Amino acid sequence: MRPIKGICAAMAVGVLILSALAAGTPGTATAEEGLFETKSLTPAAALKAAQAALKKCQDDGYQAAVAVVDRSGIVQVVLRDRFAGAHTPETARRKAWTAVSFRTNTTALAEVTQAGKPQFGVRHVADALMIGGGLMIDAGGSLVAGIGVSGAPGGHLDDICAQAGIDAIDDLIAF
Repeated sequence: MRPIKGICAAMAVGVLILSALAAGTPGTATAEEGLFETKSLTPAAALKAAQAALKKCQDDGYQAAVAVVDRSGIVQVVLRDRFAGAHTPETARRKAWTAVSFRTNTTALAEVTQAGKPQFGVRHVADALMIGGGLMIDAGGSLVAGIGVSGAPGGHLDDICAQAGIDAIDDLIAF
């Protein structure tokens, strides 16, 4: 019999460990302990948030785009005002994705990732966008989504529009 080498050996060890766990080795977790549940926005709630954010931008005189992503960063809604720049939908999506991915609002990330700071390197993560306008949507202490706005004349103004979107669904996501 030939000895098992390299990856095959690692796989064989992994199979043995998994077999032992499945057999009920003392101190191992049951199937119920190996699962978790998460909350996410419904499409209707995501749309309501996006519409409210866009309306706030419109009321303030800005042509913008809004994106809402789920807790994993997958797009749920994108809205673009008719005169918003061609770059705004993708920028809004990236802001929302960045907020959920790093679990931090993008205005805060813009500060801590400045050149010369220890976290500067995360600016090189694909799709990460460290400028204001991306906010986490939190429900009862759990991250459920992110909202990004692009098109106002400054990230701090994008933040205000994004917050209006969150405020519009607050009653739907309160625990």
